[in-house]
Amino acid sequence: MLHSLDRSTVTDRVAGVHARIRDEFPEIGRVAAALYDRSSDTLATFSHSTDGETPLSRYEAHLSAVPSLQRLAESRETRVIDDLALLAGSPSEHTRKVLEKGYRSSFTVPVFQNEALLGFLFFDAKEPSYFVAERIRRLGVYADLLASVLRESRQPVMVLHASLHMIIALTRFRDAETAGHLYRVSHYSRLIARTLPPSDELDDEFVEFLTLFSPAHDMGKIAIPDAILFKTSRLTPSEVLVMKRHVLAGVNMVDRLVRDLSLEEMPHLAMLRNIVGSHHELMDGTGYPDGLAGDDIPLEARIVGVADVFDALRSRRSYKKGWDVDAALAYLAARRGTHYDPACVDALAASVARAPEPQSLAVH
Repeated sequence: MLHSLDRSTVTDRVAGVHARIRDEFPEIGRVAAALYDRSSDTLATFSHSTDGETPLSRYEAHLSAVPSLQRLAESRETRVIDDLALLAGSPSEHTRKVLEKGYRSSFTVPVFQNEALLGFLFFDAKEPSYFVAERIRRLGVYADLLASVLRESRQPVMVLHASLHMIIALTRFRDAETAGHLYRVSHYSRLIARTLPPSDELDDEFVEFLTLFSPAHDMGKIAIPDAILFKTSRLTPSEVLVMKRHVLAGVNMVDRLVRDLSLEEMPHLAMLRNIVGSHHELMDGTGYPDGLAGDDIPLEARIVGVADVFDALRSRRSYKKGWDVDAALAYLAARRGTHYDPACVDALAASVARAPEPQSLAVH
């Protein structure tokens, strides 16, 4: 098992750039990045370096609901707000929270990758009218550096993600429901992670990479014979042992992809391996493949494990009907603390009631 924070994170690199910015511009107390997901039109907080407490954490909004940022994305221009106090009545939660922390002026830079919007960089100062033309010119170097940090962090992940999509597409040829399950698990994993209390480990960057990596949790099932994978009756003990091999097969596939694609420096590689290798571990140590227990199970694996079981219960199969939400949550609650992380079970129960079901749940 590897710790998901074993290597330098994107946030570490952002903090390093912010330290250099402070040397020249000590009044800039916050540098932050938000990432854009075109498929859902969602802009989400991702990484920041802030003097004191951050104004925003685990914040999401549809870009179409933030016209000022949407205009920046379309025009590819930067934006300066000289006095945030003039926007005190703004409906924007982002603006209100930044103002509440004492920031008075801001500078926003859209970031693009291959002509597509990747996200935005935000520079905030506690002085009004701080971002005058000369300072903006000198900040351009740092903005370019931070944009490169974002692009470099995303590029290897996107290469791996494309490979995972290909593997998932192959599973779709074998079983459309399996492919739908993988994406729904990603949805539920994100809900759980965003509802759990923030910690040094569980920040916006963690949530983003968890969302990207969780569809890979069962990738090793492509190595399981169809006669066992699609069997509609109870598996025999020997067949159960074969089915359990999908975990090691998945870890080996991850290692092979990382080696073949030269992705050893990819952020949060340990998280990906932990998700694939430990999502069937149980809190009482009766899971597999390593019999890990309690907090020895990586947090990302505990999250995905709960999401995985919840969706498996909710989904229709040839041999069973899909359970309703209450029944599936009751099943998890009955095994809360013995099989499943109590905090993750509670987070899912708290979040799933207020979040729409993934559309694919009704399709397959």
